[in-house]
Amino acid sequence: MSKAKKIPAEALRNIEIQDMVAEGKCIVRHDNLVIFVTQVAPGDVVDLRITKSKKSFLEAVPTHFHKYSELRVTPFCQHFGVCGGCKWQHLGYETQLQYKQQQVTDTLQRIGKVALPEIQPILGSPSQTYYRNKLEFTFSFMGWLTEDQIKDESQQYDRRVLGFHTPARFDKIIDIEHCWLQPDPSNQIRLAIRDYARENMLRFGNIIKQTGLLRNLIIRTANTGDLMVILQCYRQHQAIEPLLDYLHERFPQITSLNYVLNDKGNETFHDLEVVCYRGEPYIHEEMEGLRFRVGPKSFYQTNSEGAYNLYKVARDFAQLTGQELVYDLYTGAGTIANFVARQARHVIGVEYVEQAVADARINSEINGVTNTEFFAGDMKDVLSAEFIEQHGRPDVVITDPPRAGMHEDVVRRLLDMRAPRIVYVSCNPATQARDLELLDEAYKVTRMQPVDMFPHTHHVENVVALELR
Repeated sequence: MSKAKKIPAEALRNIEIQDMVAEGKCIVRHDNLVIFVTQVAPGDVVDLRITKSKKSFLEAVPTHFHKYSELRVTPFCQHFGVCGGCKWQHLGYETQLQYKQQQVTDTLQRIGKVALPEIQPILGSPSQTYYRNKLEFTFSFMGWLTEDQIKDESQQYDRRVLGFHTPARFDKIIDIEHCWLQPDPSNQIRLAIRDYARENMLRFGNIIKQTGLLRNLIIRTANTGDLMVILQCYRQHQAIEPLLDYLHERFPQITSLNYVLNDKGNETFHDLEVVCYRGEPYIHEEMEGLRFRVGPKSFYQTNSEGAYNLYKVARDFAQLTGQELVYDLYTGAGTIANFVARQARHVIGVEYVEQAVADARINSEINGVTNTEFFAGDMKDVLSAEFIEQHGRPDVVITDPPRAGMHEDVVRRLLDMRAPRIVYVSCNPATQARDLELLDEAYKVTRMQPVDMFPHTHHVENVVALELR
């Protein structure tokens, strides 16, 4: 792709940031070009430096602020701007919600090109801090120093760190002293592990060469008080068990203590054995009287309070009377399926991951839900004409796909199936809009409801109700 014409440096001074757009970036229009800018807010007046040049747009970062936007607030986290998360802390929460709602509307109109109903005001997250029930931290033997740390010649910093990635860099990890995303004892556990490893000379991982011992740490905190810790190590070593024993003694509230040996090229461990060292190999979350078992490999919405809002919207859009056959696609551990089962005649969940289907069946069993069935397999293969003939044509389809949205073949299956009503739950309005354009052949959008699950980020969930034309 050819590059955009070069803009003189003097033309990039005293630029007022105009608006917020997709993925949390801001926008400036200059001489028929679009410039996407990070680390700013609408109303800021800045000097810019171009970081990427394409034919139809540029990307830039601010080098100097002449004026700060009235939309700005003081970030509450000491790591803001250096850590790769919570990039909207400089905006007030009501402003964040406004831009998320705008993002959903603009994206569906621009990409989906379908007739949309009036969008309902976005539902905010019940909590704006300590709202996550799961966090992943990475060990690094050579942590990334901030500019202030580099300039501070009076102090030597221990580069062995346990923290988060810097923006857009998988190989640069910054040490985290306090994270505002997950409730205690998450911070205490992370710091205790880091300090123990430093004091006992355990080898922090090398992300590039994938060497060392300590690789990754996952902490899951449940609303029942259950607490899971998963330690990933590159290889077996005699130091692992003493570290786990130390954690067990120091934090007796840990109800599930696990470790994984992972020497693969990535940190996913769905295909690896998880060793439960102490406690039970799972924790429990609760929602509206239902109890959900969450294992080390289980998916569960990371904002428990926000998930309750999300599922209530999906159930409301489904308009269940107790007589409906419901298909729950991408059912995961059966959370939505079990959540709506009491209002439906029968619910059939379909999920690609076999372990998740096993979890879904357990979740039905422990809650005494008897009107659910779950099937594992590729969605486009499972939803065959024979499957529908055997199990029945659904009255309602609830679909909650991953960020990539639904495969085009799955959309075609839905068009062939002709369920009277579809409820589409999405964590990515862009792919949802693409799928809605395909479904427009037979369905019209009747209701829309954005739901915020991730305060201080640009991410937003959106629920859409569709009815057969």
